[in-house]
Formats: sequence, structure tokens, C-alpha cells
Amino acid sequence: MRHRVGYRKLGRVTPHRIALLRNLATALFERERIQTTLAKAKELRPFAEKIITLAKREDGRLHARRLVLRDIKDQTIVKKLFDSLGARFAARPGGYTRILRLGPRRGDGAEMAIVELLGSEYKVETKEQKATVKEKAPAKEKAAKKDADAAAPKKAKPAKKAKAEKAAE
Repeated sequence: MRHRVGYRKLGRVTPHRIALLRNLATALFERERIQTTLAKAKELRPFAEKIITLAKREDGRLHARRLVLRDIKDQTIVKKLFDSLGARFAARPGGYTRILRLGPRRGDGAEMAIVELLGSEYKVETKEQKATVKEKAPAKEKAAKKDADAAAPKKAKPAKKAKAEKAAE
């Protein structure tokens, strides 16, 4: 029986497992959406949500930032956590991530999943939206070409070509 067994070991020793979770969390906060195995995703979720909860803190921000820096070593990602992600989830009491199952991986059959932060969902474009984007793009390209042609000075013909044209006349 698995009573009170707290976490998945993921086939790794403790320091390797902690490093794996730190790297997965860093990638998740950087890209806001990552693909990994289901077991890793389920382990990552509480780890990442605790870090986001620290980033939401208004009082004692320096201490919270130092606690986050224990796990996330990249300063730019910590800045993003405290500036944009903390503000995005300020009113939310928890549940900042979503796990979407993808099915088995082709090589070894491992169950795959996508872990994403809420608010970074994939937006599907309809055919009408794609058509309007395609219509706008050629008009912009034509305008840019006209501007480039008007701004470019006309080049003088090389001396040899000019002599050849005169001889041909």
C-alpha cells in the first residue's frame, strides 16, 4: 500500500530529481507551456505552484524573491515571475497550471502531457481570421516596396554598357 508516500521518485536520486524539477519549472516560467511525461508533469505542478504563490506576495517581497531564487537561478525569469506572472495570478487563490494529456510517446510508450500556465492557452484561428491576415499582408508588402523604390537612388549605367548601347544605335 502507498499510504502517506509523498512524491514520485522518477527513477532518480534526490539531487537529480530536485535539479530536474528546477529545470522544468524554469522552462515552464520562461515559455509558459512545456511538453514532458505525465509523471514529471504531475510532480512539477505543486513545485511550480508554490513558486508562483511566493511570487504573488505583496509584503516581504525581498524575502520571497530570495526564496524563489533558491530554485530558479535565472534572474530574468525571476523578474518575469514577480512582475507579470505574480500580477496575472494575484486574484487567483491557486490552480495556476493545467496538465493536458497527449497520449503515449512513439518511442517508448511513455504517457506524454503538456503543462501550461493558465492564460497562455493556444488560440485557434478560424478561416475568416486567416483570410483577413493574408489580405492585409500583401497590401503592406506592396506599400513597403513602393517606399523602397521611391527612396532608392537610380544607379548610373557602367561606362562599358553605355558605350555598347551607343555603338548599337
